[in-house]
Amino acid sequence: MSADWGSFFNSSGNRSSTDEPNIVAGDDDTEPDQGNVLSHIISQLRPGADLSRVVLPTFILEPRSMLERITNFMAHPETLLPMPTVDDPLERFVSVVKFYLSGWHIKPPGVKKPLNPILGETFTGYWKYPDGTYGYYIAEQTSHHPPKSSYFFMAPEHNIRIDGTLIPRSKFLGNSAGSMMEGIAILRFMNRGSNKEKGERYILTQPNMYARNILIGKMKYELGDHSYVRCPENNLVADIEFKTKGYFSGTYNQIGGTIKNSETNEVYYELSGLWNQEMYITDVKTHKKELLFDATKAKPTPPSVRPIEQQGERESQRLWQSTVKGILDRNHDVATDEKTKIEDRQREEAAKRTSEGVEWHPRLFRRVQGGPGGPDEGEEDLDWIINAQINPHDPQLAAKQILSIAPILEGQSESSQFQIPPHKREHEDAPSDQNGAGPSADQAPPSGGEPLEEVQRKDTRTSDVDTFVDAKS
Repeated sequence: MSADWGSFFNSSGNRSSTDEPNIVAGDDDTEPDQGNVLSHIISQLRPGADLSRVVLPTFILEPRSMLERITNFMAHPETLLPMPTVDDPLERFVSVVKFYLSGWHIKPPGVKKPLNPILGETFTGYWKYPDGTYGYYIAEQTSHHPPKSSYFFMAPEHNIRIDGTLIPRSKFLGNSAGSMMEGIAILRFMNRGSNKEKGERYILTQPNMYARNILIGKMKYELGDHSYVRCPENNLVADIEFKTKGYFSGTYNQIGGTIKNSETNEVYYELSGLWNQEMYITDVKTHKKELLFDATKAKPTPPSVRPIEQQGERESQRLWQSTVKGILDRNHDVATDEKTKIEDRQREEAAKRTSEGVEWHPRLFRRVQGGPGGPDEGEEDLDWIINAQINPHDPQLAAKQILSIAPILEGQSESSQFQIPPHKREHEDAPSDQNGAGPSADQAPPSGGEPLEEVQRKDTRTSDVDTFVDAKS
C-alpha cells in the first residue's frame, strides 16, 4: 500500500463518544468505589444466576453502549486495511489473525461493563482513512432476551466487509462474573475467493470475559478460553487460547495458539505472548520467532460519530447521554436515575406491544435466511444481517447504498422516530425483504394490510439510491 497507515493512525486525533480515554495496555487499576460492589449486589446473587437480571452499580459501567464498544474490533485500521492486498493465502490468514488480536487491549481503567443496549437502539460511525476512503459501521440491538447486538462494517474501496452478531450471556460464578461471548463475525475480502458475491470468508469467535474478585479482593478483568479464526475456502484455522491465571501460578493476559491446516492438521505457526502487551508468532519449521503485534505501542483509532443534535432518540450516544454524563462526573445517583428511566421506558414499550398483540422486529437488520440454497447458506450463526443490497464491486455505489441504510456522516439526520420501535402483529404473512429474499417470520406489513409508508431521505448523498420504508407504529 502506498499510504503509511501505521504513522497516520498512531497520530490520529479521532475520538469516540466520550472524552474519557478507553485505551489501556497493561493497566489493571481499579477505581476507589469498586470495592463496594459487594454491598450493592450480594443480595441479588445466587450461583448460576443470570446477571442480566441483576442491577449493577453504575460505577462499574463503561460510559458507552455495547453497540459502540464493538468498534474496538475495527479500531486498528493499520492492521485491517492491508489484509486483502496480501496475495499468499497463508500469509493473508496470518494478517487476519494479527488484526483479530489487535483490539483486545482497548479498555477503560479498572473493570468496566458497557451499557446494555435497549431493543431497537442503533449506533453508526465512520473512519476517514488517509487516502480519502471511508469505513462505515452500523449496529442495532436486534434482541433483548437474549441480548443480541448485530453489526455491519464495510470499507468499499478496500474490499472489506464484516457482518456479526454478538450474544453475551452473563453468569455469576461465585467470586467472579463471566460474560460468555457467543455469536460470530464473518470477515470478507470481496476481491478474493471463488464466490464473487460472498468473497473469501473468515469466521471469527470471541473469548469469554471475566470480572474476578467481585465480592472479595481487588477486582480484575480477564479474557479466557478458546476462540477461533477459520477460513473454510483455504482450509486454515487458528485456535487461540486466552489463558486465565491460576490460583497459585500463571500470568495474567497470556495467549497461546496455533495456525494450522484444518484438513491435514499440519501446524504452520505457534502464537504466544500477552494480549495487552507483545504478541509473537513462531514458524514451526524454521523456529523463527517474530513480533506479531505490540499493544503497548499501538494507538487505536475510534470512529467519528455525528453530533448528538443530529442523532435520533434511539441512537446510542443521544439515548445514554445523561447516563454517561453521570458516570463521567462520578455522580452515581444521577447515572442510576437516568439509566433507570431508559430501562423503565423499555419495559413500558414491551408491555404496550404485548397489550396490542404486536411483535417487534429490527429496522436495519433481517433474519439470516440460511439452509440449502438459501441466500445466506453457511452463515446461519449470524442470526441477523444488514437488510440492504450492497454492490461489493462498485465502491462508489456501495458507499451510497450504505449511507442509504441509516445516517452515518455528519449532516445526515434520522428520518423518523417512534415511541415504540417498528413491529408487526402476530401471525401476519411476511413480505419479501428489500434484498428480494423470501418471506421472513420477523418481517411483516403493518396491521390491516396497509401499505408501508415511504420515508424519503433528504441528504443528496443517497437521493439516487433506494426509497426507504419504515413500519408504522
